[in-house]
Amino acid sequence: YVNLHHIRLLSYTEPIVTCETGEIVGFEVLARWNHPLSGIIGPDVFIPVAEDIGLIGRLSEQVIGEALRDAAAWDPNIKISVNISPSQLTDGWLAQRIVRMLAETSFPAERLVVEITESSLFADIEFARSIVTSLKNQGIRLALDDFGTGFSSLSHLRSLPFDIIKIDRSFVTNVSSNQQPAAIVRAVLSLSSALHLPVIAEGVETENERAFLMREGCHEIQGYLIGRPQPIASYAN
Repeated sequence: YVNLHHIRLLSYTEPIVTCETGEIVGFEVLARWNHPLSGIIGPDVFIPVAEDIGLIGRLSEQVIGEALRDAAAWDPNIKISVNISPSQLTDGWLAQRIVRMLAETSFPAERLVVEITESSLFADIEFARSIVTSLKNQGIRLALDDFGTGFSSLSHLRSLPFDIIKIDRSFVTNVSSNQQPAAIVRAVLSLSSALHLPVIAEGVETENERAFLMREGCHEIQGYLIGRPQPIASYAN
């Protein structure tokens, strides 16, 4: 039995770098639970439980708030990316909660990127539109996460004001040696170029993958080749 009512999650971050130079341009915030017996536990274990019992909003705010406080005094060119779960996207007060956290932490809205997965848009696209539009109006940037894994990728790009496309790691793995994912990645990069949207490729683990993405014009990358998730305090300096 997992009692999430009394836990405190840790803010971990994974660096995002330019594909060509390797310069750090941002960090994605990832939640971890330091279990007293089992050690560090990933979100795939506790997030489904937190969503089921209605705690995901509180836990997410805890992690995001900690990350924003720690990163507020960093280089102003460094962006912080946070993930919004499907259940949070049904919260009509989500935009107001995020704006409140920005005010409380003195974190500039233009340095925040909110990542939304395609699957979270399926339930009610019009309601999602109202939330993302409110976030956009505050100067927050929006990323369409796991692009290409859903059935309505192009429709979402057309109907919602996204600023960034994130290519799912499933297409990046072995992209340098597998023709099918390579063709998909090329198509996404070509589309993004036509739409003037920057692309971040997730899950880059080998130098061959990085080299392929750079040749094809990918803007930014993240993954174990660049750096594994670490406590946000590790990047304070």
